[in-house]
Amino acid sequence: MRLLVVEDDARLVDQLQRGLRAEGYAVDAAGTAEDARWLATENDYDAVVLDIGLPDGDGFTLCADLRATGRWAPILMLTARHDVLDRVRGLDVGADDYVLKPFSFTELSARIRALIRRGAPARPPVLRVGTLELDRARRVVSVGTRPITLSVREFAVLELLMRRAGEVLTRAEIIEHVWDWAYDGTSNVVDWYVMMLRQRLAKGRGAPRIETVRGVGYVLRP
Repeated sequence: MRLLVVEDDARLVDQLQRGLRAEGYAVDAAGTAEDARWLATENDYDAVVLDIGLPDGDGFTLCADLRATGRWAPILMLTARHDVLDRVRGLDVGADDYVLKPFSFTELSARIRALIRRGAPARPPVLRVGTLELDRARRVVSVGTRPITLSVREFAVLELLMRRAGEVLTRAEIIEHVWDWAYDGTSNVVDWYVMMLRQRLAKGRGAPRIETVRGVGYVLRP
């Protein structure tokens, strides 16, 4: 297993490399965002340990850039920041886990093992279907260059349809993924939100269609 450690603290890098190599990993290290970007683009890593504070940028931007270029190795972020919003931002731009400094090496190692077990499925931060684009982190939707304003629930329904574009989803499946267990209404609510989404998307030229599959549910087609 090959790891990339992105950290500008030479002492911490040395500790991580020695500890991880002792557990059988091959470990590359980068002290800047530029070096990390090059290494992560040229090599296939099983996981990336990424510090948020780097001398030539930040881990948030680097993480988003790697995801945008199709690099899906699991990313574990390291930071001394304790602000919950920073953790949320990291996860939204494509990180898989988050560890606060100072940390236990035993815990860090366990988290890395868990990430590697999950593998590296594609998890694009920006979804695209035809001319329709949805940015999960910034909560922005557009058709071509035209922005589309959606409510929180409309956004959630559209995100589900885009993630499974071309697949027919039943009303029950949509409710299961978008509403919580406390929901006790009828499936008609899905029809309402689909109707609203169709109206919103109709404002953008060339938007994909949300088609009704009679007796089953809905499908988003490019």
